[in-house]
Amino acid sequence: MLKLYNTLTRNKQDFKPIGKTVTMYSCGPTVYSYAHIGNLRTYIFMDLIRRALRYEGYKIKGVINITDVGHLMADGDDGEDKMIKASREQQKTPLEIAEFYTHIFMEDLAKLNIKCPEIVAKATEHIDDMIQYVVALQKAGFAYETSDGIYFDIAKFSGYGKLSGANLDDQIAGARVEVNSEKRHPADFALWKKADPLHIMQWDSPWGKGYPGWHIECSVMSQKYLGKVFDIHSGGVDHIPIHHENEIAQNEALTGEQSVNYWLHGEFMLVDGGKMSKSLGNTYTIAQLEERGYSALDFRFFCLNANYRKKLNFTFAGLDAAKVSRERLLAQLAQHKASKVATPIDILDKYRTEFRDAVEDDINIPLALGVLFTALREPKSQDIYALALEFDKVLGLSLDKLPQPKKEKSISLPSEVEALVEARTEAKKNKDYATADSLRKQINDMGYNLLDTKEGVTVTPKAKE
Repeated sequence: MLKLYNTLTRNKQDFKPIGKTVTMYSCGPTVYSYAHIGNLRTYIFMDLIRRALRYEGYKIKGVINITDVGHLMADGDDGEDKMIKASREQQKTPLEIAEFYTHIFMEDLAKLNIKCPEIVAKATEHIDDMIQYVVALQKAGFAYETSDGIYFDIAKFSGYGKLSGANLDDQIAGARVEVNSEKRHPADFALWKKADPLHIMQWDSPWGKGYPGWHIECSVMSQKYLGKVFDIHSGGVDHIPIHHENEIAQNEALTGEQSVNYWLHGEFMLVDGGKMSKSLGNTYTIAQLEERGYSALDFRFFCLNANYRKKLNFTFAGLDAAKVSRERLLAQLAQHKASKVATPIDILDKYRTEFRDAVEDDINIPLALGVLFTALREPKSQDIYALALEFDKVLGLSLDKLPQPKKEKSISLPSEVEALVEARTEAKKNKDYATADSLRKQINDMGYNLLDTKEGVTVTPKAKE
């Protein structure tokens, strides 16, 4: 049985879906810039969850959001919207910005063999749903209005902090309106922001023109497509303390039920041992890796060699090692594919069991890769190649796309040289080695080298001095 580490319970748990089709929501990108490889590790993790579920025989109804409004620069309630800042700097409309970077994001997913969830939901296409959700929270007593927006009152939700483990009881007990803030508590978060007349992204609402908060969109779109309670919510660990905590508060305040059964989070990617972020200028995109001669699948393979719950340190030396290892893997597979030998069924079943055990142990891909590499040490066999393709349904490394053998350039030999080569071959068959040696010398004197191999003789022109 598949076991998954649930951030909410801080334990590995047997996975028991609500129904026959697994329902899964994944936090998607804010499309104001290129997704960097740290972001993309999270989506590789999302893809591995989905592949593991399908490997276990489940059908999936998945949703990924596209944040094209509402995400402020500081990930909080103040500052500028990331989309508007990008619009101003790049002198394009927010729609143009969103369309451009969404297209690049989808291209990156395809290069990485990440299968996009069944539903792609854009925030700007669900504004009315968000307004209705905020109105419902306000009517239920969980939201209040200030001069700049509508805020969630965390003092009214007793379960706040259960995902991150943050304890806000002491703060809530002593909280009062601060001198320069109308918020009842510093951790209260915006559900809807009232817009300045010059704000270029705004919609009509019961509170005047404005735009949604970042957190409300995921609550709205997950519940719209997956229901009030769904199986899995995935994302990066950076979302745990604020974004996902706020999602839980919004969801459960309105429904009175636990909204997500399994919260799954992928760890950070470091770069050269330190934090990776766009603000530090030490991020890389898939396009930049390709410019350096790597493929997107080299990066995917690099990520697969570390457990998703462990920090992964990106270095180009590490990526070089992954590239070489992947090339060797493909070369080994090509040898297995070319073999006509059979592998006993009991040996194949042994590897199948070990691979499934690794996948079912909280999607332990490094261990699963180890099973594949061990299997490749078996005598060359098409059965091992077929087994690798089975495993690739989880790994997603395109193991069926083996490199084509390099073709030797055909050389047109003068007729007299061809005649001498044929005569030498015949002399060797007759074990007339003296004649064969004499003919070799004549061929050498005419400017050609001979190389005897198991497949026959290879004739190449001598290098010009």
